[in-house]
Amino acid sequence: MLRKKYFVLTPEEWVRQHVVQFLLNEKKYPSSLIALEKQLLLHTRKKRTDILVFNKSGLPHIIVECKAPHIPITQNTFDQIARYNLNLNADYLMVTNGITHYFCKMDLENESYVFLPELPEYK
Repeated sequence: MLRKKYFVLTPEEWVRQHVVQFLLNEKKYPSSLIALEKQLLLHTRKKRTDILVFNKSGLPHIIVECKAPHIPITQNTFDQIARYNLNLNADYLMVTNGITHYFCKMDLENESYVFLPELPEYK
C-alpha cells in the first residue's frame, strides 16, 4: 500500500492498484520510486498522472494512464498522456484499462513514440 490510506475501489482504482503490483512484482521497481496521482501543472491547469515512476536520479521514467475496464483506449487517451509528457519528459508511457495495455518508448527528439511489447524491468 503506497498511499497509506484507504480509497474507494472504483473501477479505475482497481486498474491502478493492479498496475502498481505489476510494476512492483513483475518489473521489480522499488515502491520508493512510484508516485500515485502526482499533480502537475499543464499550462495553468492542475492535472494528475495516475502513476509516475521515477528513475534512480529522481527524473520521470514511466507515466501510466489508467482507465476503467469498460473505457476503451482511444487516440484521446494517448493525446492525454502525451500532453502530460510534454512537461515530464518521461522515457516510457503505459496506457491501460486493465484489459488492454499499450507500452511506448518516447522519441523526444522527433516528438513521437514507438510501441513496445512490454516495459523494461528495473535495473
